[in-house]
Amino acid sequence: MPQQEVETIAASTYGYIRVSTKEQNEDRQLIAMRGLSVAEENIFMDRQSGKDFRRPQYQRMVKKLKPEDLIYVKSIDRLGRNYEEILEQWRILTREKRVDIAVLDMPLLDTRRGKDLMGTFLSDIVLQVLSFVAENERSNIRQRQAEGIAAARARGVRFGRPPHPLPENFRQIYRDWRGKKLTLKEAADACAMPVGTFYAKAVRLENDN
Repeated sequence: MPQQEVETIAASTYGYIRVSTKEQNEDRQLIAMRGLSVAEENIFMDRQSGKDFRRPQYQRMVKKLKPEDLIYVKSIDRLGRNYEEILEQWRILTREKRVDIAVLDMPLLDTRRGKDLMGTFLSDIVLQVLSFVAENERSNIRQRQAEGIAAARARGVRFGRPPHPLPENFRQIYRDWRGKKLTLKEAADACAMPVGTFYAKAVRLENDN
């Protein structure tokens, strides 16, 4: 009886990129991935916080993975900034999905190397330390932001959109409303404002005088 040939599917290489905000530049990570000849269609990028792994492009990449595929990530904090979730995702990727991960900024975190007991032990230690550092840095960033906002408010800095200037006729309409020549709605309409906005600005005007 002739033996059936088993079709082998070649392993694929992926690159994962994450930036936290639209202002952050992903060029450094993109250059690294292209330098490793990762195909453009296999580079997945999220513009999202690293607090968890509910990220659309990351999830798309994970669904495509098959055993022996390889994922490149520039640094461990680009993978995430939550200690426990980084460790859990690493376990899912390497043990359940059976793919390799290479962290470019930390050569010790390359699962293609040191697959013996000692190599795995060292990788686990480095992963835990770097994951802790990533989450700690996230906490420090939040604290620095909160302290900066508090300091700015203490200096009188106001956040949010600047208030729209009052219409030129606002004071006259305000006086007519207070003199009962206009109803609240008529006064608001004359200023092209919602009733609540007109009333709030009228109260603020009274308090300032």
